[in-house]
Amino acid sequence: MPQRIQSIIDLAPQYDAIVVDQWGVLHNGSTAYPEAISAIERLSKISTPLAVLSNSGKRAHENRDRISHMGFDPAMFKQVMTSGEALWQDIKSSQITETSFYVIERANGDAQSWAEGLDITLTSIECAEAVLLMGLADDADKESLQPVMDLALESELPVYCSNPDRISPRAEGLVMSPGALAHTHQERGGRVVFYGKPHRAVFDALQTELSAERLLMVGDSLEHDICGAHAAGWDSVFVTEGIYAREFANAPFDETLSRLAKAKCSALPTYSIGYLA
Repeated sequence: MPQRIQSIIDLAPQYDAIVVDQWGVLHNGSTAYPEAISAIERLSKISTPLAVLSNSGKRAHENRDRISHMGFDPAMFKQVMTSGEALWQDIKSSQITETSFYVIERANGDAQSWAEGLDITLTSIECAEAVLLMGLADDADKESLQPVMDLALESELPVYCSNPDRISPRAEGLVMSPGALAHTHQERGGRVVFYGKPHRAVFDALQTELSAERLLMVGDSLEHDICGAHAAGWDSVFVTEGIYAREFANAPFDETLSRLAKAKCSALPTYSIGYLA
C-alpha cells in the first residue's frame, strides 16, 4: 500500500520536479481548491520546479490562462503541458498528415482557437479525413454522438483523441469526457490515436522539457496519472478527494484502493493524500 501523507512539501527535496494534474487536483473545472492554491504557493518557495500535465484538448497557453483565472500564479509553473498541445505540435511538424478534420468540441469555437497556426481545415464529417475528439459538452451523451461515430467507423476515419479521460470532475459532480467515447469507438473496431496520459509520449516530452531525472506526479486518476507515471518510471501521489472521492467516503482505504487499481489495471501509487496540500 502507498505511504499516506498529509503534505507533499516534505517530499519536494527528494525530486528534480513535481508535476501536477489539473482537474481534481488544482480545481474542479469551475473553481480552484483553496488548499491547492496554498500548496502551490508554498511549493513555489522551494527550489523544486513545478509543472502541469493535463489531459486537456486545448493548447498549453490556454490552460496556463485557465489556471491563472482560477487564482494560481502561472509564473509558479516552469512548464504547462497538455495533450492538446502535443497533438498540435505533431500536426505542425507534419507527423500527422491529415489536413481536414471533423471536430467534436466542448464549446463552439474551442477547435477554431486550438487550430490557429495550423494549415488545416475544420469541416463536415462527410468531407473530413479524420475526426478530432477534443472535448465534450458537460451534458453530452453517447447516443447523440453515435451517428457521427458510426460515419467515422464506416468511412474508416482515424479519430485523434486529445483528451483520454473517461470522466472529469465538476462542481456538480462527474461528467463524461472524450476518452469514454474514444474507447467505445476503439472497441467497435475504429482506429483511435490517443494523446495524453497514460500514454508514454507525453510523459517523456515533459521530462525532456524539464531536464529532470527524479519526478513526482500528483494526480487523482489511477488510470491516467498513476498508471502513466509508473510506466514512465516516476513516483506518484494519488489524490483521493478527486474523481474517486465517493469511492473512498466511509470505505476502508486499502481495500478500496486495491479494488480500484485492479479495475483500472493500474500499479499502486507511491504515496496517497486526501487533496493537494
